[in-house]
Amino acid sequence: MTTPSQLTVAETGPADAETDAAAARPVLLLHGGGGPFTVAGLGAHLARTARVLTPTLPGWDGTPRPEAYDGVDDLAVAYLELLRERGLRDVLVVGSSLGGWIAAEMAVRDGAGLITGLVLIDAAGVLVEGEPMTDFFALDARGVAERSFHDPDRFFVDPATLPAGQLAARQANMATMRIIAGDPYMHTPGLRERLADVRVPTLVLWGESDRVFTPGYGAAYAAAFADARFEVVPKAGHLPQIEQPEATFAAIDAYRAR
Repeated sequence: MTTPSQLTVAETGPADAETDAAAARPVLLLHGGGGPFTVAGLGAHLARTARVLTPTLPGWDGTPRPEAYDGVDDLAVAYLELLRERGLRDVLVVGSSLGGWIAAEMAVRDGAGLITGLVLIDAAGVLVEGEPMTDFFALDARGVAERSFHDPDRFFVDPATLPAGQLAARQANMATMRIIAGDPYMHTPGLRERLADVRVPTLVLWGESDRVFTPGYGAAYAAAFADARFEVVPKAGHLPQIEQPEATFAAIDAYRAR
């Protein structure tokens, strides 16, 4: 049984003194396989004017993963229950990569209408004919960088240079991702077809140089929603919020101002 009490969630914001904390729109920010640090900058930006809840997904960065959490659907149900338990409504859910997949799964299950907006950033989760997904688990560190970044030399980190504890944490994160997203690989069968039932306005952001999930995959993902805008971030790969933060934040801010 998935319960909110088993989740690790940090809450921040709003930092803007002119923003009423009680009236600030809640944002659920979901990270991908790289861990919470991949959305830290985005979270700080959003927390200027929003109440931001940033979970550490179960099993990442040393957090416990109860046996009940062995699939993306389990996480989607648990985070919806978290919103209900905390009495949150009018929630914007922002997800990067694996987090975007969880966000999409939440939206198709949200019968109570708690979610009123979605931002998916280079999200996993669907099958698109003609746009194969890279087998992430088969890549070495250099291969991950080459497919994940527009400028891989800038972001590549040689595992041999990492402290033993940090390397072990990365390996544990990948082991957890294999459990959560490895079979079937990086998608939920039938999810793409069910996205047509999601009526909330959706922004699908994609790095133009993403070679984990291509922009063509992203465009098809966006087209599956009833009300989605697809926007490409130039000179960015799979993590545009890291590689091109100003452009990514501006696109999200424009969406939020609609």
